[in-house]
Amino acid sequence: MAEGATFSFHDIPHCPTTATKLPHALVTWEEAKAIYKKNISANSDFKYDAFVCFYIDDYKFDGPRGIWHDSAQALKVLRHFSGVITPDFSTYQDFPEPLKIYATYRMRLMGYWLGRNGIDIINNVRWGTDETYRYCFDGIPKNSIVAIGTVGGSPRKYIDRDRFESGLFKMVEVLKPHTIIVYGSANYECFNKLKAQGINIVAFPGQTSLAFGLGKP
Repeated sequence: MAEGATFSFHDIPHCPTTATKLPHALVTWEEAKAIYKKNISANSDFKYDAFVCFYIDDYKFDGPRGIWHDSAQALKVLRHFSGVITPDFSTYQDFPEPLKIYATYRMRLMGYWLGRNGIDIINNVRWGTDETYRYCFDGIPKNSIVAIGTVGGSPRKYIDRDRFESGLFKMVEVLKPHTIIVYGSANYECFNKLKAQGINIVAFPGQTSLAFGLGKP
């Protein structure tokens, strides 16, 4: 998967942003698999106009039969969609540091490999507490589109909001993205501050919002 890749000082692969247009819609990996199963027998060349994202529990896309260990099958599914937001492998605060670095490594390498196989790619960005800043932004091009998820604990849980906002502002300082895609709610003051800086914030509702008919956040 790493053939031809270049690496950061911390050995994180560089993952080019190959998407040139914003997604019209986002679907999760679970939704993508269901769409693939429904359509593939009738039309082996079907196309679905949405980017696939991985803002779901890790066990739903990682593991012995997940996208990392069965990447060939993942590619078969993902080829039918407009593009991919790179996997959101978890970097929980209580994880040992090597596991956090490995999760970051896998995010970038999976994205790099999919891009090399013709998939339009937008980088997901995930950070932890401030000690992760030395590597968690590695491998992502500056002045590009990036994506983040707000469907978990951050920043919805007030106890974790400061950590989320600190990482968000650090990400903007380091990567200088012109557009941030948000999967989940962007109804937080931190995003208003970024809009005031001229950064384009594009929010897509998460599965819970859609299930309760809440529409775009």
